[in-house]
Amino acid sequence: MVSDNMTHDNDPRAEPAIFSAVIQPHRSLGSKGFRILMLALGLISLMSGTVFLIAGAWPVFGFFGLDVLLVYWAFRASYRSARAYEQVTVTPSELTVRKVSHRGRVGTWTFNPLWVRLDREQHEEFGLLGLFLVSRSLRLAIASFLAPREKESFALALSNALGEAKRGITR
Repeated sequence: MVSDNMTHDNDPRAEPAIFSAVIQPHRSLGSKGFRILMLALGLISLMSGTVFLIAGAWPVFGFFGLDVLLVYWAFRASYRSARAYEQVTVTPSELTVRKVSHRGRVGTWTFNPLWVRLDREQHEEFGLLGLFLVSRSLRLAIASFLAPREKESFALALSNALGEAKRGITR
């Protein structure tokens, strides 16, 4: 998921942003859907376990509850990892990438937009697999959360912003 923000900070000395995007991992199942899924899975598991309990295979009943707990744990881990994001901002004098992990660890890289280039890792069948900012000996992967089509769109917008920064603001 990419959200664009063309505004700049409230600091009057701050340069206007040519491009600003926050990239977050996509999660197709919202909290309401998660609750419905867990309720349905729990009911199915309870009914199936009850059949085994009535048949006399009572130890199997506990395993049906265990699988629901494992699915719950896996989804909670997935939602926790969705807290990660990348923020990419281009101003006339710098390109800043800020990566925040799902644990809250922050990494910030600043580049001169005149000296950075966008490197693409393309696959003929799957499309754009990797997108990298390259400056001197540093090669920084960006937009890793995005699908190939979204990554292509992001790369085009970022390339245009870098081109504008290299030409100077023309707005």
